[in-house]
Amino acid sequence: MGCATKNAKVVAISLGSLQRLIALKAVPHSAVPVIINTMGDCMNQGVDIQLRILQTLLSLITNFPAVHGNLLGDALLLCFKLQESRIAVVSSTAAATLRQLVMFVVDKVVDEDKREDLDPSRLSQRALPDGTSISLGPSADDAFSVFEDLCLLANSEKPKFLKLDALRKTFALELIESVLTNYHDLFRKHPEELLLLQHHLCPLLLKSLSDRPSFPLTLRSTRVVFLLLKQFSSELKTEAEVFLTLLIKIIGSDSDAGTPAQSTDSVNIQMNRPLWMRVLAMEILRGLCSDAELMRNVWDRYDAEESGSKVFNSLVTALKRLVTEKPALLGVGNQMFGVGVAPQSASSEGYGLDVGGVAGMVANAASATVSSVAGMITSGTGLSVQGSAMKLQCIDQLDKADAPPIPEPYIYLLGVQCLISLCEGFASCTGPLYNALMVQRPRAAGEAVVRAPPALDISSLSPEDPATKQLRTVHAMVECGWPALLAALSFVIATNLSEELFLDVLSSYQAMTNVSGMLGLSTPRDAFFTSLAKFAIPTRVVSSLETYSDIPTPRTPTSFSENFGLTGPTVPPGLSERNMACLKVFISSALFLAGSLGSSWFHILEALQNADYVLTNKGAKTPAAKRSAPGPNPNITAGRAVSMPVSQAGNQLGPGTAGQRPSTPQPQASFIADLDADTLQAAIQRLFDASKNMDDTAFHDFVTSLCKLSAAMVGMQSDSAESQTVDLQDDLANAMLSPVTESAHRRRVSGIHLPRTLRSGDFGISKLGSVATLNIHRIIYRDPEIAWDAITTHLLSVVKQPAAPATIRIQAARVLDEILVVVPRNISTTGDLQPKIQRRVLDVLSQQVILGGSSTGTSGTNVELRKMGLETLHQILQASGHTLVVGWETIFEMLGSVCKPANVLLGETVASPISPSNSSAGRSKPPPLGYVHDKGYSSLVKIAFLSLTLVCDSLSQLSPEHLRLCISTLGQFGRQADTNIALTAAESLLWGVSDSIQAKRRDAEMEPEYSALWMFLLLEILGLCNDGRPEVRVGAIQTLFRTLQLYGATLSLETWDECIWKITFPLLDSINTVLRASVPPTEGTPTTDLQWDESKILALQSIGSIFHDFLTSKIMHLDSFTKAWEVFVGHIEDSWLFDNRTISAPAVRCLEKAIKATGGAGPDLKPVVINALEAVWHACDEMGEVVLKRGTKTASPEAPMKPFTQESLSAFVDVIRSTRTVARQFEDQEWALDRLARLMSIMKGILTYPDSPDFRPDIDALSPVQTVVMDAIDGIDLSGDGVPSLILRDLSEYATLAFVAAFDVPSDPIPAQAGAGKQTSRGSGKRVSYIAISKRTMPLLVELFLKFKDQAAIFVDGTVEAICSAYSIPIKLKYDCPAPSKFGKDLPLWKTATTSFLRIVKECGVQVQKLGTAIPDERVAAIWRQIIDTFRGGILADCSAADSFPLDVQEAEENFDLALIASLEIDVVPHLGDSRVPDDAVVQLARVLQQGSQLREAEDFTTISPASPKSKGSGRLSPDFERLDFGSDESTLGTTEASRFLPRERFSYWCFDLLFLICSDVAQDKVPSRKRVAALSITSLLTRCRSTLVSYVADESLRGTLPFPRLREEEVVYILRKLLDLQLWPGILWAALSDSPSDYCIDQPSIDSTLPPSQLIRDSIKRSYKAHLFHFYPIFCEIVAIPRKTPSTWMMTSMPRSSSRDSSTAAKPEELRNSVSWSDVKAGVVEEGRTVELDARAILKECLKEIGREMGVGL
Repeated sequence: MGCATKNAKVVAISLGSLQRLIALKAVPHSAVPVIINTMGDCMNQGVDIQLRILQTLLSLITNFPAVHGNLLGDALLLCFKLQESRIAVVSSTAAATLRQLVMFVVDKVVDEDKREDLDPSRLSQRALPDGTSISLGPSADDAFSVFEDLCLLANSEKPKFLKLDALRKTFALELIESVLTNYHDLFRKHPEELLLLQHHLCPLLLKSLSDRPSFPLTLRSTRVVFLLLKQFSSELKTEAEVFLTLLIKIIGSDSDAGTPAQSTDSVNIQMNRPLWMRVLAMEILRGLCSDAELMRNVWDRYDAEESGSKVFNSLVTALKRLVTEKPALLGVGNQMFGVGVAPQSASSEGYGLDVGGVAGMVANAASATVSSVAGMITSGTGLSVQGSAMKLQCIDQLDKADAPPIPEPYIYLLGVQCLISLCEGFASCTGPLYNALMVQRPRAAGEAVVRAPPALDISSLSPEDPATKQLRTVHAMVECGWPALLAALSFVIATNLSEELFLDVLSSYQAMTNVSGMLGLSTPRDAFFTSLAKFAIPTRVVSSLETYSDIPTPRTPTSFSENFGLTGPTVPPGLSERNMACLKVFISSALFLAGSLGSSWFHILEALQNADYVLTNKGAKTPAAKRSAPGPNPNITAGRAVSMPVSQAGNQLGPGTAGQRPSTPQPQASFIADLDADTLQAAIQRLFDASKNMDDTAFHDFVTSLCKLSAAMVGMQSDSAESQTVDLQDDLANAMLSPVTESAHRRRVSGIHLPRTLRSGDFGISKLGSVATLNIHRIIYRDPEIAWDAITTHLLSVVKQPAAPATIRIQAARVLDEILVVVPRNISTTGDLQPKIQRRVLDVLSQQVILGGSSTGTSGTNVELRKMGLETLHQILQASGHTLVVGWETIFEMLGSVCKPANVLLGETVASPISPSNSSAGRSKPPPLGYVHDKGYSSLVKIAFLSLTLVCDSLSQLSPEHLRLCISTLGQFGRQADTNIALTAAESLLWGVSDSIQAKRRDAEMEPEYSALWMFLLLEILGLCNDGRPEVRVGAIQTLFRTLQLYGATLSLETWDECIWKITFPLLDSINTVLRASVPPTEGTPTTDLQWDESKILALQSIGSIFHDFLTSKIMHLDSFTKAWEVFVGHIEDSWLFDNRTISAPAVRCLEKAIKATGGAGPDLKPVVINALEAVWHACDEMGEVVLKRGTKTASPEAPMKPFTQESLSAFVDVIRSTRTVARQFEDQEWALDRLARLMSIMKGILTYPDSPDFRPDIDALSPVQTVVMDAIDGIDLSGDGVPSLILRDLSEYATLAFVAAFDVPSDPIPAQAGAGKQTSRGSGKRVSYIAISKRTMPLLVELFLKFKDQAAIFVDGTVEAICSAYSIPIKLKYDCPAPSKFGKDLPLWKTATTSFLRIVKECGVQVQKLGTAIPDERVAAIWRQIIDTFRGGILADCSAADSFPLDVQEAEENFDLALIASLEIDVVPHLGDSRVPDDAVVQLARVLQQGSQLREAEDFTTISPASPKSKGSGRLSPDFERLDFGSDESTLGTTEASRFLPRERFSYWCFDLLFLICSDVAQDKVPSRKRVAALSITSLLTRCRSTLVSYVADESLRGTLPFPRLREEEVVYILRKLLDLQLWPGILWAALSDSPSDYCIDQPSIDSTLPPSQLIRDSIKRSYKAHLFHFYPIFCEIVAIPRKTPSTWMMTSMPRSSSRDSSTAAKPEELRNSVSWSDVKAGVVEEGRTVELDARAILKECLKEIGREMGVGL
């Protein structure tokens, strides 16, 4: 009532009273609507009333939580209306009240969610924006309605709950921001609220950011977007992706719009998105980038999948583009280019600077004054936190209606801070996990502390572990984003940065390097290392050091920059403080990642080498003040640098100084502490000292890279005068020591410019020595592949490199020798490791001493290097000689390498019992011994001899083998030029060795071994064992072997072994060497080859005699007999292959003699004999291979292999026969099948060898070689499996040689050395015909086949086909076969082949059926195809040559061929219908008979036949076969030309008879088989008959009364009569016309009664036994209708004469069926009959009657 009075004072008092009552909760809930309405009525009162209303409303709503729905809306409406007041105090108070009320409304939802006893009746259904509905409590429904209306009002839409017309968008967005800031957790729990965010708020924000920018609205929209991205990015995945993409697009708009080729869209972007909008986006992104977890989530959501939008990648790329946008604005950090180097010259090196920016700087400088240019390049540009940032960041300036002034570099400062935050986020996640997993992981008992851990292997971690997921995400992010990050950081660090920003960027560099290394990302890690190295040691500084040293006076300014003072003072080039800071970080990261760098050590060590060069050489002249930075522990380790505190931005964007991070301790200050040359050198040395902490794999990589670097540097310093490229290190990344020319002194990576005067030492070699010393125990006790091989291989490669500077080579040798001397002294064990280490040391030392032989031993440097190696050997022998257990052979090799053989002049030889004389030994007499005088070598010999003297003082330690080496080495020293050394070696030392051997021989067990050693000593002392003079040589051979023969029986087996291996075989080797190296003599020039041939024959015969006499008694009992026998056989083989043919036959006969001698061995020697025969067979195999390849084995073009004589081939066969005979004697069984196959192959090669100069005739009788070959084959036991097939196949080939392999022998072949102009190969008439062997083998094949016909193997493996194929060749050639004999009258070869073939065919069908399934179907098909093909050759062979024979001979020849037809009828056709015989084989036989039955030439049956194209070659009739239109051009095309008739008329009718026979049902045996043959053959028969009849009808219409030749009329009558008599198997023609004749030849499907009458009749008559007459019905009608006389012929009928009562000569109908065939006439089976004239029309009448009877017509 008081409020209704409208009196201001009363109203104020009333509202105060209501407020107190509400606070005391004395007002009932029912009065709340009245109170709200009352306050609504008073709202238009004064300011005090309005403020009191606001206070009362706040108290009312907060004290009555049950106020919901419209009542709550009315209360809020009052506040909203008052907020619109133009009075500031009322509006601001109302806005504050609204914030509290909205917060209270949402807070009630929190309380409501905590209550579990909510009455279901109070729930209300609420429709959601996505069309669904949900039940909400009162508070949740209120909050939903309020928040929805706020979103609608912010989007200028009509609210649903609040009764407002409009609301300021900025205020609505502020309310939304407040709600989301305080209740983001509540929103995640309520899906309806998330739907509001998704369907209302996100589109609103997107629209706001996309419309024309308005600072207040865009600012608030951006803040809300930040909250959504921070708190709801997982719930609003798609929306977050859109916002992130939009922000990235906003920050990139300026650079996009500023491109030269800008589009209209890009211009609009630039106009609509001013700088302040990009700054807002960057401030948002800075807050996002500082949240490392959020960035990882962004990657997982949008970049991890292949189809993702790649938001993170786009962000990093946009940041990179942003910071590199305006290089001129950021300036250039001159300190990054070093000291004493001009900035413009350094800018050419790149350092990540944008080229366009640098060009802009130059352009600006050109248009400015000198002072302005200097100011621009130095202090006028750059980035700093103090100078480039805003006092209050732009996004916090909510009170501004317009954008505040923004410093131009501010946005780039934000970009740099984003990059730094990203890098620190990677490090803060990876560092602690890496420390926990790799450094501080639990260790097993006894496991060493991990000081240099390897990189993380994420694949080995548990995939479900959250830490693993984080590591995987960071791994992927770094792997994807590192190129852009590197490009941005490398650009920024080279700009004009403040100290603080520089340290932050450098810290980011370190973080990215370490993170990449910890995660095992070698490519980004190496890239960051490379970039750091470029900043730490600028290339220009390194290359300028040398040029600076060469300048005696200051240079005169010549350039523009120098004239205007743009360059600094002329000071020595050096490193600036920032360079040193980069170097310190570089070293720190390398030390931290030492365990995982792998092959990347090369580039790191290269950078350290350059740093060492700058710091220690001439860079030391650069003064660098030693700085000490505040803060604890300035020498912070890399591990702490990785895990340093990172300033994390909060969830809110609170007020603060823009661009500044919270004040935290700055560990980066350690980067600029202690920046002096000594400290950095100590850090570099610590890195090398850390090699002790590496595991073996990391240490191997470290050493390998150090060696590779040293190899590259040594290659740069190699002597440029050398023209060849020397491979320095094959196994270390193929680092090459290539010659360096003047234009190639600069290395691409290191930038070192080598001076003309070479440097005195190598960084890598010196460090290698220190590393080896530190890790000496690792080198000794670990696998040599870890470090030993790499170090020693590299040092040796440098030592061996002649192009390298002498000082470098000597340095490498000194380091190597120090290692080799120290290693034996540090061996603390005497186990298995000691000999291995000693072996390694001596092997390496030997390579230094020997230096690849004499090729590199001429220079003074090489002599000095070898002298150093020999001195090292002397030291080792003095200090550790008593402990040596291995390596004596290497020591003797080193000592012997200093000895140069005497008499190395051209044409001279030094005879030695061990080394055979060289190739010129037989050309001249041996000269006296000569000596080489060389000062360098004399000094080497003296030093080596001191070591040898030490060895000879310890002979008791040497084994017999080492004593042997000692003897040989002493012998070499005995041939040296120094007389004292030679005398001491020969007289004193050798005799001392002899005494030692004699003392050891007293042991009975050791006596044989030392006897042999003593014998070797005597041979060494005696000297030469060969002589170049033939008479001396022959006398020595005779004496030697006579002595052996005389005393052989008394010699011990050991001595025999020595004699064989040390005397006999080396003698043959020496002779072979001379023979092989001899120059072919020219005509008229005498040669000594014959003398050496005689020596070789004598030596072989003597050795053969020794083997023959003492083989079973002595030689076979030797342990080395097997090898000795192999060598003996090898010498025989060698002589047979390569020596003159005068040696070949005696050599093989010698082997045959020795083989026969093995037959006398006792049973105890059976294994030895068998092995010996195996060796002989192996040699025979190789010799046979040469025969098969016709002498191409190892024959050089200059000395082609001489052809084998028939004598040598016969001897070779005899050797094989002897081998087989003795083998059967001991093994009592035949050779295996594979060996017999090889034997037969060799025999064939011998038979067909074409190049022998001494062939013998082989027509009437076998040649000698053929005889021994056939004898060898006859002796083979054929009882083994597969042997009959093998022999039959090869004999089949022999049978064909006469027809396919015969050749003429040239009478006078041109010698190999003769000139090309001597064309003297005239024929002598001598011919190798192989006729005799063919006559021998063809009958033999039949005999062997009949013997083994019951074995299925000869049918299965193709043997039968091979036999038939062999016979088919002469059968097809027939009269073209060669004459069977020269002096006799042997049967022609084709008749022999035919007779033999028919004997085999007679058995084939029976045996195939008998063996049944033992023969596969495909083999059965192949056999019958080959048989049919052979018959085809015989039936269709060219017989034109027989026309010139007498008639009786022609008749005899024709009768001989009748056997083919008879065999087909009796032996082939009954078996040809078997189901396993393919259709095409049967069809082929029918076609052969069809072709053989031709009487005229050029009869083309296929063109006349109307068969369809598809069935032309299928062997069956087509459905259109019966259709022939006589009115067509094809059928009426006749001719009056006289036909050319073929000879052998009788043979043609025999073929025709057989064709009719196989189609008829005469024979009653094997009915199914015959039906199948008939079904498949009827095609050819009907085609043959049809062709003749059709051509007759066509020709008759043209000829008129012109009579036909006799043969044509007889042919027509014969065909008509045969067709009348022919009776088919029922259904055969139906089967032939079907798709599968073979399937329907026995049974046909029943007749389909539903067919039309015409088709029903056609189907029925095809099943008739007279179906063929129906087939020819149209042709019969044509012939009957001929008005002229039809063809007729006289025939003999079988009707008795008495049965005919009239004397008419016309044949009666019954006589037409009883005519006598040609066969009956010939056989005389007809006793009586009469001659009648057969007329075609009469026969046709009977045929038509037969058709009528079959159709049931006229009955």
